[in-house]
Amino acid sequence: MSVDIDITQFYQTFFEEAEELLVQMEQLLLEVDIESPDAEALNAIFRAAHSIKGGAATFGFTALTETTHIFENLLDRTRRRELALSRVIIDTFLETKDVLHDQLNAYRNGTEPDPETLARICAVLQQLAQEASGEAAPAPAATPAPVAASAPAAAPAGGNLKVSLIKISAADQALLREELANLGEITGQQESDGDLIIWLNSQCSPDDIIAVCCFVIDEKQIAVEAVTPGEAPAAPVAAPTPAPVAAPAAVAPVAPAAAPVAAKEKEKAKPAAAHSPDAGSIRVPTEKVDQIINLVGELVITQSMLAQTASSLDPVLFDRLFSGMGQLERNARDLQEAVMSIRMMPMDYVFSRFPRLVRDMMGKLGKQIDLVTFGKATELDKGLIERIIDPLTHLVRNSLDHGIETPEKRIAAGKEPTGQLILSAQHAGGNIVIEVSDDGAGLNRERILAKAMQNGLPVSESMPDDEVWQLIFAPGFSTAEVITDVSGRGVGMDVVKRNIQEMGGHVEISSRAGLGTTTRIVLPLTLAILDGMSVRTGEETFILPLNCVMESLQPLADDVHTAANGERVMNVRGEYLPLLELHKVFNVTNAVQEPTQGIAVILAAEGKRFALLVDQLIGQHQVVLKNLETNYRKVPCISAATILGDGSVALIVDVGALQRTGVRRQAPMAA
Repeated sequence: MSVDIDITQFYQTFFEEAEELLVQMEQLLLEVDIESPDAEALNAIFRAAHSIKGGAATFGFTALTETTHIFENLLDRTRRRELALSRVIIDTFLETKDVLHDQLNAYRNGTEPDPETLARICAVLQQLAQEASGEAAPAPAATPAPVAASAPAAAPAGGNLKVSLIKISAADQALLREELANLGEITGQQESDGDLIIWLNSQCSPDDIIAVCCFVIDEKQIAVEAVTPGEAPAAPVAAPTPAPVAAPAAVAPVAPAAAPVAAKEKEKAKPAAAHSPDAGSIRVPTEKVDQIINLVGELVITQSMLAQTASSLDPVLFDRLFSGMGQLERNARDLQEAVMSIRMMPMDYVFSRFPRLVRDMMGKLGKQIDLVTFGKATELDKGLIERIIDPLTHLVRNSLDHGIETPEKRIAAGKEPTGQLILSAQHAGGNIVIEVSDDGAGLNRERILAKAMQNGLPVSESMPDDEVWQLIFAPGFSTAEVITDVSGRGVGMDVVKRNIQEMGGHVEISSRAGLGTTTRIVLPLTLAILDGMSVRTGEETFILPLNCVMESLQPLADDVHTAANGERVMNVRGEYLPLLELHKVFNVTNAVQEPTQGIAVILAAEGKRFALLVDQLIGQHQVVLKNLETNYRKVPCISAATILGDGSVALIVDVGALQRTGVRRQAPMAA
């Protein structure tokens, strides 16, 4: 009886696990001490390649299997000290990791990897193996006895194997029988009480076979041992001739010695896995998490509706109802925070990508750079963490290229020859602040202004430094004297700022000549459910994010002034803030026209403050964000919409966009 199982259902799990293994491999390779490599690190790199090879072989990913097979052999020789590490070898291993990543992406996208790249990297690895063999002692393959003595950790090289699969279902038996047939020739099989024993003639090692089977069943259900051909039961396959019996006799002593070592090696890996952050975790598709978040949002809306209905009741007569409403509100908030945390990922996911970038850039630029990271455990929403990688990469490359000087220039300036690049992340209120700092030469104010004038930008010598630094984000702006393959074309920084603003954040720059530059990215933590302040203007209700609200007050006639350009400003304890009238921005009728009759809400966004004139304050409460662009279209200065307790729709103000555009333009926004 044959059972058809769609093996493609396991693809996504393999892709995710292989991606994680490649990231781990790169980190370990970058941390390897060439002079005195850590044995556990080398074993971990080998196990990562071995696991990827097993999975690739299971799913029939030929190119990935071929590459990892050659790569694994080199790593095995490295960990057994048969291959001496060098910078060239590490570079080759890193290049191989890149090729593996490209192959993985190709299979993920349903295409075949580039055959030319496959042939090239395999040739490079084989050449490396041949060169290492030429430097080493004569190959021990001709004399099996020395193999056992010189490399006791090696698994048997294959041959006649007995594969015992314990307590597995009929469906798994059929699948594993088919997969084992792809690894060699099945010379016999035996079924008994859910157990399946298969005699396999294969060139694969027991570790390879276990790795393949582990994608279907648990490792403890698998046992692989070397046998002589005569031990296999009769099968419809031609039995091996008695002549080669002498050969297995030489192999037989290897198997018992190697098997315990392989078992010990696997046991070493288990404690590490038990203490890993992912211990006890399960994989859940993002769509399911988003569905839960949407349901929590609906719960918050329902709770708000009930609270509004209950507000009209007598609290004395309905004491138990009000008590229950308070408990519901607390439970809804706790549930919201718990669900939101599921989507959060540590910034280490992003920071782990930059040691490789720094290493490659040092080689290209001839610089010495020490990378330091802080706040790797700081969490950011998964939707934002994927989008922040590209802007952050541009900023890091900019610091490495333009910020940090060459060793010669640093020594001449009285600095250490090795520059320092610092990546940090921390929570600040309802935001996450990511900083890229270097101890380089700093930004050149005169050169930036000269380049801005050359490009026709409206600048002046009296501009404050903060505004001058922002000029580097202008399209096509670059002060580089020479165009290289690294930078100098003036593309990228404008995209960085635009991408960050699209995520609801902003970017700030501070710089001191000779001391370095710091770039700050400020992003909202999450935009699914937020604490907001509802305000009324005319007949319309708007929501202001509570983390942007500093204070509110009623303006006095002496506090409101009209500037020379016709714009209004408001004096708040000696500081003159732009006064923006909300009804003019969104063309709301029947609103309060006189500032002294309304309420001024002081808002802060992108490091600047301004006053927003509204008719009245309604209150503070949680609101659920509904994507306005998906359901209607993008509206300037509006980030999203929400449903209030009475069922009406309120618009959520994009305070950052309002600060950037509304303050300078009192004309009504297009509805």
